[in-house]
Amino acid sequence: MVTIAFPESLKGLHIHLVGAKGTGMTALAEILHTRGALLSGSDVADVFYTDGILHALGVKLFESFDARHVPEETDIIIYSAAYSLAANPELKAAIQRHIPIFSYPQALGALSLHSRSAGIAGVHGKTTTTAMAGILMEALSMPATVLAGSAISNFNGRCTLIRGGDYFIAETCEYRKHFLNFKPSWIVLTSVESDHQDYFPTYESIRDAFVEYVLSLPDNGVLIFCADQPGAVDVADIVLQKRKNISFVEYGFSAKGKYKIRDFQTSAGTNTFMVSDAPKPLQLHVPGRHLVLDAVAAIALAESIFEAQTSRNFGQDEWNRIAAALTSFRGSKRRSEIIGEFRGVLILDDYGHHPTAIRVTIEGIKKFWPQRRLVVDFMSHTYTRTIALQDEFVTSLDEADAVVMHKIYASARERPIPEFDGKTLFHKLCARRADLIPIDLGLVSGKGMASDQELTRRPATPGPNSSSKGGFALYSKEPLDAQNSLLDLLRPGDIFLTMGAGDNWKLGKAIADKLREGRTSQTSEKIQEQP
Repeated sequence: MVTIAFPESLKGLHIHLVGAKGTGMTALAEILHTRGALLSGSDVADVFYTDGILHALGVKLFESFDARHVPEETDIIIYSAAYSLAANPELKAAIQRHIPIFSYPQALGALSLHSRSAGIAGVHGKTTTTAMAGILMEALSMPATVLAGSAISNFNGRCTLIRGGDYFIAETCEYRKHFLNFKPSWIVLTSVESDHQDYFPTYESIRDAFVEYVLSLPDNGVLIFCADQPGAVDVADIVLQKRKNISFVEYGFSAKGKYKIRDFQTSAGTNTFMVSDAPKPLQLHVPGRHLVLDAVAAIALAESIFEAQTSRNFGQDEWNRIAAALTSFRGSKRRSEIIGEFRGVLILDDYGHHPTAIRVTIEGIKKFWPQRRLVVDFMSHTYTRTIALQDEFVTSLDEADAVVMHKIYASARERPIPEFDGKTLFHKLCARRADLIPIDLGLVSGKGMASDQELTRRPATPGPNSSSKGGFALYSKEPLDAQNSLLDLLRPGDIFLTMGAGDNWKLGKAIADKLREGRTSQTSEKIQEQP
């Protein structure tokens, strides 16, 4: 794929952003603004966390799409992949006016040409690995710009960290092979497995896309891959047969060499581990064994870039800086994000929407807070993914003490499938988890609330989780329809985790608001009183 360049100097150029409120588009706006571009943009009227960032950058923002919104002085248009050249009125006007147009992936690729670039790739772990790479580059005082796919606490709540332009580290997406626009000297490969079934119908098809991406590395390029993840190893093995002029660096618990993880331990609130070459233990205060893998991937990338910059490996001082940076890492938006604790209920939100990501996230949270009951609210995203991985989705929730499910959050690129919906997945869960009290809010009497008998009866048969923590399986078609029931079911000491790429995060926010207001839970007290 040929990557189209735009000028290295953007000072004074007017760039109009179509779909400006998207996370990636807003991150791009931050970089363009720093490099001197004048920005305007358009999107829907809904308010997102990105609105504040765009306003802070001084972006003139229109909250609808209209050809008249494209300024006369526009030099370049960049558009979100969510919008169509054939349908969006602003893009159609740009074509008629012969204004250069770049999609978001093309713009990201254009930026990668002006720096020594590193692409973070994989079905899981891209955002966190990118975020950790960013804080390590900052700790090492490296002249780098970093772009993540979500807001990062350590980036002051923004998606980018801008400390110079010699190096560019970006999260790169496999969907529709968008990452082929990016031109990296380094690739970090966290994981490869079946996903995006509407575009990659088989594992082999998505694997081959990653192979194509890695093969785009230049001579003396570097592939950093997870030795614990079969798909990443598969890609590395295939590339090794085709290319002998790139470096292969493995990391993980089963890795050989300097990035082998050992002495991993979890205590309440802390993950501690060693890396082979590190002179001291490292710590993370975010939950999950998988985040330790992401941290070591970031270390491997940071050291490779540091070596390219300084012609030496990490010494004691650099390891001290690495350790301090990882200890300070506070996570990213929608990645085990702590919304807050209200009346004893800890509310988290996570973007995990693939069975593997769901399973490892739940396992990490359970080990991090072992004494708490974990209530997982899961909303599946896309019919194609849900149908293809339906059994894996159900088993990925085994370690949850209670589960809430909703309708399938359909993609704009697909149509609902009448014979399969969110309740199909819920019935599969109930069949597997006999230890959970089933509550279907579409069937119970009253305004969506189950009877006391339904809420307090004890199950007779243990499921795979074998939990005695008062578990339930609840279904509501719309996430907010479950709000009142959950306010009665949640109790002090619980963790309420919203998971998925849908809009069920709104339920966590609504419950947080109600608990903050001081609503009590009468029904949950009845459950606790049961013998």
